[in-house]
Amino acid sequence: MSKHDDGQRQQGGRAAAGELVGTVLGTVRYAEDGTPAEDALEAGASMLAAAPAGPEAVSAALLAAAEDGVRRCWQGGWQPADLERIVRRETGGGPRTAVVVDAMAAEAQRAGRAAERARGPRWAAQLRDLGAELWWQSDARYIHELAHRRRSSRFETTYDVLAALRVLARLPRITPLPAARPVRAHAPAESRALGRIRGLLAKAEATDYPDEAEALSAKAQELMARHSIDEALLDHAGTGFGPASSAMRTAPSTPSAIRIGIEGPYEQAKALLLDAVATANRCQAVWSGDVAFSTLIGFEADLEATELLYTSLLLQATTAMHRAGDAHHSRGRSRRTRDFRQTFLVAYADRIRARLTAATQEATAEAAGGAPDLLPVLAAREVAVAETTGELFPDTAAVRMRGVRDAAGWEQGAAAADQAHLNHRKT
Repeated sequence: MSKHDDGQRQQGGRAAAGELVGTVLGTVRYAEDGTPAEDALEAGASMLAAAPAGPEAVSAALLAAAEDGVRRCWQGGWQPADLERIVRRETGGGPRTAVVVDAMAAEAQRAGRAAERARGPRWAAQLRDLGAELWWQSDARYIHELAHRRRSSRFETTYDVLAALRVLARLPRITPLPAARPVRAHAPAESRALGRIRGLLAKAEATDYPDEAEALSAKAQELMARHSIDEALLDHAGTGFGPASSAMRTAPSTPSAIRIGIEGPYEQAKALLLDAVATANRCQAVWSGDVAFSTLIGFEADLEATELLYTSLLLQATTAMHRAGDAHHSRGRSRRTRDFRQTFLVAYADRIRARLTAATQEATAEAAGGAPDLLPVLAAREVAVAETTGELFPDTAAVRMRGVRDAAGWEQGAAAADQAHLNHRKT
């Protein structure tokens, strides 16, 4: 057989494998949950294992289908961290989630540098955090190498790949985030300040001495407040990178958006805590319980502050909640119930909202004394955030909290919030 004939045969095999994979995926996607879906997955894996095109052609076709599934999710508003989180929730994590991360890596490689720049630094950071990288030698050997890596059979591996692709194909479209905008590079002084803030927060969370934690947290809050006000005034002046001049002026920044995962249990209470932190930091939070995240809308410095502070306070709240539950349990009061914990976290969020609001008002009033333009600038930014939120989410509804009926939980949650270290800024 000539090389030309061999090439045609391989091309024909790839086409046949692609067609077969498409047929199998169609059946798998529309199968009802439960036994029908499991039967469809088993039948599909068996068909692909016995495909005349051969295992390498099937492997390449499956990986191409996975890339296409990921690409369709991007078009449907999803981002890497969101996609990994929802697949992990739907599948219980493990090998099927890993398949989706591999598909992200393959899609990113094929999309190239131009797509990476257009998607922005947050996108690239999410891929790095997920460990999305090409580890297999070739697309034709992906299934073989994945099976070897997992120490499973080719059939089991193909079954899991199909199960992952079923999840991707059935995901709903979600509200896309605003297009990424160029972000002003941090000046060396700003980078040092941000690094110092993160260092202070890490020390505040690690120390066993409350007084030390309070001092570290207060300093971090002060630095973050100063940074946020500087960002707002700098953007208003339009200087961009230095002294005001027509050559250096840039267009004013506009609100951006990020998503923060809200993992169970007690999703409503955690979303409420995030909303409290967001509001105090001039951001708005919209919770999407069905897909396990909240969308934060705000300016970059405020989004960063909200994310950092929420992460810290959620850690403190969870630790305090378990400690309070253990104390009640040891006294013979079996309070380690869902009602106790839900109420604890809601009370914590309610009290934190009051503390953060007061801190925001105090810091803003102090800063405004030396910057007459500050209050109008902040007011304009709040209006911009509200307008952007309305454009992204024109139809929102209030959520009624359930399970908030444990008096001890409320009392101890509020007390824990009073003792929490506000590792952040309030401006």
